[in-house]
Amino acid sequence: TQSTWGDNFVQKSIAIYPRLNMFEKVVVIDCRGHLLGRVASIVAKELLNGQKIVAVRTEEMDISGSLFRNKLKFMAFLNKRMNTNPRRGPIHYRSPARMFWRTVRGMLPHKTPRGAAALERLKVFEGIPHPYDKVKRMVIPDALTVLRIKPGRHTTLLGDLAQNVGWKHQELVKKLEAKRKVKSAAFYQRKKALMKLKTKATQNAASSLTTVNQNLATLGF
Repeated sequence: TQSTWGDNFVQKSIAIYPRLNMFEKVVVIDCRGHLLGRVASIVAKELLNGQKIVAVRTEEMDISGSLFRNKLKFMAFLNKRMNTNPRRGPIHYRSPARMFWRTVRGMLPHKTPRGAAALERLKVFEGIPHPYDKVKRMVIPDALTVLRIKPGRHTTLLGDLAQNVGWKHQELVKKLEAKRKVKSAAFYQRKKALMKLKTKATQNAASSLTTVNQNLATLGF
């Protein structure tokens, strides 16, 4: 009975906590439209498991609650400092990427060698810089705002909160992202045209390749 209960517990645990496809070389996560805390908890677990993760577009992450409420909470956080020498900490990061990095750090045992090594596997960015603009980006369904927040509830963009507490690069990131989207759209149109040509060429050569395809099929290709 004991072994059966243990087996059932393992199966349920795997079902409740679905993981990313381990071990990709690097997983690039597009944080747009994700909830900050939920992404951070999943990312922290994967980092401890050995996965390298890059988080892009962190300025477009969401936090539950209105901007006014989150700004009040952040101002209260700014009051937490060392009385004799504030430079010793805590350090209050203003950029969205570092805010997310700090959230993940809080979910890791970062003062141990294992936790420090896990934190080294994480990279965070505002926008989508080169070379990650040409890499397939993933989403985390368990952390999507539209699936986790009830319609009509207030949410805050991390970039808006950061700008209200001292981050000075929101407009610059928006300008760079607009340029990237133009290039990305042009690349996608070229890709579609090439795929269309490839499909047409395959159809035209289908009759002459019938024997070759049959031979390949017998070999398991």
